[in-house]
Amino acid sequence: MMKWRPARLSSPLSPLLPISPLASPTLGTLSVPSKLRNRIPSQMRRTFPAYILIVTLLILLFKAEVFPSQPIPSASSVITKRSYLQKPLGSSASHSSLQDGDFPKKIWQTWKVDPYNFAKRDKNTARTWTTKNPGYRYEVLTDHNDLLYVESKYGSGPGGLNRPDIVEFYKTVTAQIIKADLLRYMIMYADGGIYADIDVEALKPAERFIPTRYNASDIDMVIGVEIDQPEFKKHEILGGKCMSFCQWTFMCKPGLPVMLKLIENIMSWLEELAKAQNVSSVGEVELAFDEVISGTGPSAFTGAILEDMNSKRKGKGKGQKITWENTFHNLDESKLVERVLVLDVEKFAAGQGHSNSGNHDARGALVKHHYHASNWPSKHPRFKHPAYGEVERCNWDAECVRKWDEDVAKWDSLSEKQKKKILDLKQKEYEQEMERLRKEKEQAEALERLGQAERERKKLEEEERLRKKARMEEVYRKAVEEDKKKRNQQALLEAAGLGSLQQQGLPVGPGRPKDKELALPGPGFVPPAPLPVAGFPPVL
Repeated sequence: MMKWRPARLSSPLSPLLPISPLASPTLGTLSVPSKLRNRIPSQMRRTFPAYILIVTLLILLFKAEVFPSQPIPSASSVITKRSYLQKPLGSSASHSSLQDGDFPKKIWQTWKVDPYNFAKRDKNTARTWTTKNPGYRYEVLTDHNDLLYVESKYGSGPGGLNRPDIVEFYKTVTAQIIKADLLRYMIMYADGGIYADIDVEALKPAERFIPTRYNASDIDMVIGVEIDQPEFKKHEILGGKCMSFCQWTFMCKPGLPVMLKLIENIMSWLEELAKAQNVSSVGEVELAFDEVISGTGPSAFTGAILEDMNSKRKGKGKGQKITWENTFHNLDESKLVERVLVLDVEKFAAGQGHSNSGNHDARGALVKHHYHASNWPSKHPRFKHPAYGEVERCNWDAECVRKWDEDVAKWDSLSEKQKKKILDLKQKEYEQEMERLRKEKEQAEALERLGQAERERKKLEEEERLRKKARMEEVYRKAVEEDKKKRNQQALLEAAGLGSLQQQGLPVGPGRPKDKELALPGPGFVPPAPLPVAGFPPVL
């Protein structure tokens, strides 16, 4: 019986080997208990260190996945603790390069339904963005996929900002106009590009947003003036919204702190409003028209941008404070202020009838706002006098506003009889106005029906013309084929020495057997060119 086995010395588990098969002295020195050594096959003994390594790695991975080192706070606590959770989107390499270079070539819109289900008017306006900007990506967030976007961009998953407080807040908001305003700011912070309301038509390509005298690397945001009526800043109703930038169309690079600040401002504002109204959730807050404008709309947008501009200027320790009156009032050309390019009112808000906005036919107009999707004011009441209505109907006309203020001020001093007389008169004027609008609508519908009938008539005429043309072409084709056939027959006879069709007494034209030449099939027929030099056999 042999007492020494060389095979054991060559085993990968033998401590005599200088280097293990995994190049690891630790694993190479592992040995199997003597009782099991003869029972375990040699192949398993060789791979035993690898098994141990794999199992160890799996245990470590499982522990890291199941027991994270930093637990995510609950939804109830994240709303009060925001800053420490967020990942630094703006300082990442990709977004830093964008802020130093061109704007993302993306066009964003939000609406109730996806583009396949757009109404005709929405489809027409939306198409202008893609036709004028064929090199841009176009995306619409809807009432059905907006939350998925918010969770992917602001949630705790891969690529998210780890801001569950923002996600939870967005879920809680119920007012559609608040969600619409909030979502556009969230899109611009996370992705950047161009945002445009669904009822905004593109008149010029996006490359015209930045005049050629500027370099895109020096600009972080492109906005335009909407309302420039600072003379009303002391008005009780109009004062808070008489100076504002347009937010139905603007362009941003991603990761701008002002956009995140705007989002957080809205969250704090609604939370405080919920406390003031003594409701348990921001979704139960009731909002008036002016509260929407100042809380999430153009006034909030403008205030955040002005604050950001002044913060940057203060950090540099130079320059006077930026205000609307000393910087943007009567702006007649674009101006770059603290990396924000502000365009004059004609660019994004032409044709408003105020603020010297001109009209949409002007060379400088870049977009056209149709306002057909702006029905949110009907859900958020604004001050409406029982006799004189809303001061906003004056559309910033100074004389109209003065008269409205005067009439409202006198109202309380009138007797009940005088008030009733005025109300009856206003009711009559209202009915007359409604009748006028009804007739205008009927006329427009009649013209539309007439136009539709005319289009149908022209369509039928065109179809008939095409049918006639097809019949004429068919007749011509058959005539050419018949003539070619007869010419080939004549060539065959002549090549065979039998003479022409006329000499054989065969007809050469319809109903005329003795004609000296072939008869044309009809008026306007142009016979094909004669055959080349006759040979035998001829080409059929």
